[in-house]
Amino acid sequence: MENRTCLKCGSNEFAEGSDYMPIKTSKMSFNSSNKVYTFCLVCGEVDSIRIENTTIFKKGY
Repeated sequence: MENRTCLKCGSNEFAEGSDYMPIKTSKMSFNSSNKVYTFCLVCGEVDSIRIENTTIFKKGY
């Protein structure tokens, strides 16, 4: 991971994890993607949240 500094505690130790609760494009859609969290290993502060597979949100998928 690139150089990051936790805004809460000042640590530079980060990891990534997923909550395994897929985000869906619509109620009837079977297409989904996990949310990936980047968080501080010292205090647990979440630095960023990203969608793993953004192609499901593009038209025509």
